[in-house]
Amino acid sequence: MNKEQTITGIIRGTGACVPKRVLDNNEIAGFVDTSDEWIQERTGVKRRRIVESETTVSMASEAGRQALEEAGVLPEEVEMILVATGSADRVFPCTACQVQEALGAVGAVGFDLNAACSGFLFAYNTAQAYISAGIYRTILVIGSESLSRLVDWTDRGTCILFGDGAGAVLLRAEQGRNYRPAAHSDGKGGPALTGPGAVTRIRSIDGDSSKTKTEYITMNGKDVFQFAVRKVPQVIQEVLDENELSAEDIDWFVLHQANARIVDSVARRLRLDIEKFPMNLQEYGNTSSASIPILLNELNRKGVLREGQKLVLAGFGAGLSWGASILEWKSGSKTK
Repeated sequence: MNKEQTITGIIRGTGACVPKRVLDNNEIAGFVDTSDEWIQERTGVKRRRIVESETTVSMASEAGRQALEEAGVLPEEVEMILVATGSADRVFPCTACQVQEALGAVGAVGFDLNAACSGFLFAYNTAQAYISAGIYRTILVIGSESLSRLVDWTDRGTCILFGDGAGAVLLRAEQGRNYRPAAHSDGKGGPALTGPGAVTRIRSIDGDSSKTKTEYITMNGKDVFQFAVRKVPQVIQEVLDENELSAEDIDWFVLHQANARIVDSVARRLRLDIEKFPMNLQEYGNTSSASIPILLNELNRKGVLREGQKLVLAGFGAGLSWGASILEWKSGSKTK
């Protein structure tokens, strides 16, 4: 593995945006058979945010604006916008193009990437590839989700888990070490976690389109849990080995915020202190592709992250998909 200094994408700004409306466990217990104690025991979630006036685009734009502001980068300097989402407001135009318009990033090319809860990690890796190849030097990477619009609020197995929000990072090409990521997919496991799609829509040429069936997120919780606790420790060890690092070299493990029991299990399997695994899912629930950048922004804004610290980012979810990346934190943005 090449440890020489080369061109890589360094995070110079972070941002996040969550809806104003807070939905706590007690309110959910008012319309499905559950309780605050039951939800917290099984998931760690206490409350989540759900959109009302906000949209996937508006949250993505605000998170991106914050990241640009912290980095001291003008919208016109952004060359690419990547938005990871599985809950776009519309099929097209893509969320990234709408964010481009909202921010005034007139010179940026934009497109969306859908890898469900692994989406932000895969988008981050994509941005790094563009930067390492010398194609672009300034890239805005965003994860944004309005999952509450895809959840069946009568299904106790899913409605207790998910929340809405957006997070963003601004990457700039600088001298640094290129860490090789690890990523995998298993399409055979796809039925364990699925979302709405066009296949259930009735075409007007085939029948009465008013009879279109409404489809929601469905999940086999046991299968997803077993997948995550098995594959996430493996892929973290894989990315460490690939980059000739040990777990002790890593200061923070920033995992997709799906379930506190999953995070606890990963820490145990790696034989690491749970304190190295920050969590905020108790406040936001599972925000899918937004969860890693929302947590990164919290850690950044609270001053938890220090110059030279190494972080592992690990995402996992529908697809099935999973992966991990390593980054070295650099300070020096406007707020530091």
